[in-house]
Amino acid sequence: MARVPNLSALRLFQQLAQTCSFSETARLANVSQPALSRTIRLLEEQLEARLFDRDTRNVSLTPAGEALFPVVNRLLADFDGAFSEVARSLGGQHGRVVLGALPSFAASTLPRFLAAFQPVHPNISIVVRDGLSGAVYRQMRDREVDFAVLTPPDAHEEDFAFEPLLDDPCALVCRDADWPDPTRTATWRYFTDRPFIAMAAHSSVRELADAAFIRAKLTVRPLYECAQLATVGGLIAAGLGVSALPLSTRPMLDAYDLAWLPLERPRISRQIGITYLAQRSLSPQAGRVRDALSAMMRERIAGE
Repeated sequence: MARVPNLSALRLFQQLAQTCSFSETARLANVSQPALSRTIRLLEEQLEARLFDRDTRNVSLTPAGEALFPVVNRLLADFDGAFSEVARSLGGQHGRVVLGALPSFAASTLPRFLAAFQPVHPNISIVVRDGLSGAVYRQMRDREVDFAVLTPPDAHEEDFAFEPLLDDPCALVCRDADWPDPTRTATWRYFTDRPFIAMAAHSSVRELADAAFIRAKLTVRPLYECAQLATVGGLIAAGLGVSALPLSTRPMLDAYDLAWLPLERPRISRQIGITYLAQRSLSPQAGRVRDALSAMMRERIAGE
């Protein structure tokens, strides 16, 4: 059974078939003529067929060589095309990136980033997985998400690296009618006198509010608990209560025309940043997306 020839031998065969000259092929391939002759001879032995007729003046393909020539052209073209594709992927110019994000970040900041990034990198496909921090962290651990923009991992979650991007302070969210005196400072004690509309337990927003109540030594039980920010906004707009939400969520509730007042005593904020598995190398294209997103956020913060 004939052995499969290597790519170098096939390339030399292709060039010799095109030039019909050992000296010209040797020059173009930067090899010696004896080395070229030896390679062609070994190729003929591997294929068990004479590929060239040659004498002191002429070199021409035999019928076996003519049959092999289009096959070699196709094989080398396919290989070069596939290798170029791999090179583009390894260079971060081509490929697929799965990006996780908090819903508030995905709805407010991420669209502006994608609108700026995609025209410059049209061959990088970005899949967005928005969700609560806990769910997205699980997806990263299961290798379903490359990296994400989230709140920091729990202290015991040592598998993840975290690069802070911004602080996201909490605000009182209510109807204008529920805050008649704009000169007063909004404090967490306000929630002891009004029905509290909370986000679902274990969400980063709910954990933020619960931490503030503990620090302020207040006991506040929610009247409603919602999984979606839009539901919180609708309940507030209907006069059913008030809430405490990070300022980054405001674009998601703009349709309700609510009042947003920074909360004091204590001032509470959550940190949002880029996180990924510490022991897992990001693909070149995921690294390109991460670096571009981080640079955009730094420019945005510097301009504020």
